[in-house]
Amino acid sequence: QVQLVESGGGLVQPGASLRLSCAASGLTFSTYDMAWFRQAPGKEREFVSAITWSGNLYYAASVKGRFTISRDNAKNTVFLQMNSLKPEDTAVYYCAAFTGGSRYSTNSYGDWGQGTQVTISS
Repeated sequence: QVQLVESGGGLVQPGASLRLSCAASGLTFSTYDMAWFRQAPGKEREFVSAITWSGNLYYAASVKGRFTISRDNAKNTVFLQMNSLKPEDTAVYYCAAFTGGSRYSTNSYGDWGQGTQVTISS
């Protein structure tokens, strides 16, 4: 059974940093493209960032230059380093494993974590 468990969310002020982690089990992690999505209240879940099994990186325009995705295959973990956080980054952040289709579509990911809350507020 595939499990993805996010951690690292919290409440921080604008300009602060957070590092999210997603621990995966039940899949051959090193062969999977992984991604982060986020969902704010009243909005649809949106693509944030992805990293392929070979290390290629993809970012939404809204986070490029501020967020960095990485993975440690030895630890079956994907990370999202979030810097210069803004109030509009407030959302539940989800980790997902790619199963086919558009990289940017939620429908292309068959396994999801439970999400971790990120709140940026003064």
